[in-house]
Amino acid sequence: MLYFAYGSNLHHFQMKRRCKDSIFLKKINLKDFKLTFRSKYRAADIEAKKNSIVPGALFEISKSDEKKLDVYEDFPILYKKHYFYYYGKKVMTYTMVKKSPFKFPTERYLNVVKKGYRDCKLDKRFLHKALRT
Repeated sequence: MLYFAYGSNLHHFQMKRRCKDSIFLKKINLKDFKLTFRSKYRAADIEAKKNSIVPGALFEISKSDEKKLDVYEDFPILYKKHYFYYYGKKVMTYTMVKKSPFKFPTERYLNVVKKGYRDCKLDKRFLHKALRT
């Protein structure tokens, strides 16, 4: 299956540790969504917003990887699954169930996200914009 990663799951080493069968395919942009950070965990989330973009990574994952991600993402309590189509192929990602206000991420978490942006060669301007929210 195809999985759209953002936040800490962009970090290739972390993603491989969480999902041993995962294969990074390429960077992609999710249109009409914006990146934010929220909840008591100060974790990354995406929410619908017209004319916005969330840069991320497209991974191929196995069913067992999906189950491991479900546990890691605390599905369905903290995150729920969201599906979209990319060039006719169904892609899964996670969005937070509860849309709490913005909370600046911890330095440790933010460093993991920044490393993921470097791993995937993503435009950091979108990350900086999300951090100013």
